[in-house]
Amino acid sequence: MHEHVVPFQPRRFEGAAPHYLQGRPPYAAALFARVALLTGLGLRHRVLDLGCGPGQLATGFACFAGAVIAMDPEPDMLAIGAARIQGTVTNVSFVQGSSYDLTAAPGPFHLVTIGRAFHWMDRTDTLRRLDALVSAPGAIALFGDLHPDVPENAWLKEYRAIRKRHTGLDQPRWRQPGWPSHESFFLASPFSRLERIGILERRSIPAARLVDRVLSMSTSSRTQLGDKVADLANEMTEFAETVSADGMIDEVVETTALIATRAI
Repeated sequence: MHEHVVPFQPRRFEGAAPHYLQGRPPYAAALFARVALLTGLGLRHRVLDLGCGPGQLATGFACFAGAVIAMDPEPDMLAIGAARIQGTVTNVSFVQGSSYDLTAAPGPFHLVTIGRAFHWMDRTDTLRRLDALVSAPGAIALFGDLHPDVPENAWLKEYRAIRKRHTGLDQPRWRQPGWPSHESFFLASPFSRLERIGILERRSIPAARLVDRVLSMSTSSRTQLGDKVADLANEMTEFAETVSADGMIDEVVETTALIATRAI
């Protein structure tokens, strides 16, 4: 499935990092506890957060594990993540690297987490490498978020249309027909026993967060847009004002985890 590998770009998220924490929906707090319980994660274990970004998963699992290594190729993401936990979380280490540099994160690990990043990797190669790093009873967990079709999320249609007008992009490659699912790669790997969990929450976010959200995407970051960024930010700000109430916008988010363990 080599034709379904996205070419590696180490600085793909350059310019997106400052907007990531403010823009992307956070994972539900209950999701961390549920995954820790289902995988048997404890303080004697180590976790690898691969493609960590600013470390949302790494810090979320820090209280459940003895040590967490957070790895990402984008230095700005690592700097933001490290600054965010300075003086508060002591068992998370940020390391520059990607799925192609897993020798920089020596195992074993009881749990490997990947949030919104598996589609950027050579998925077959990554799972092969992780097979040598994940301990025998351990697991890999993919995290993501979905917006169910409910009235609170009606504004997303125009949000996506605005983004498309300024980037010329519709659906990314990994959401188009014919792109193999993550599940198909896991089922063809040693980690073929799968369980999916999700937690739905109704949230209210500041209207200004819509600008952060669109600028947190690799294809609509400040680096990608260049001098066009102001036009997108202005249109998104005007749109956010029309769909907000008292400066806040409601949305319903389902944050999910696909837990993969070795077949018995």
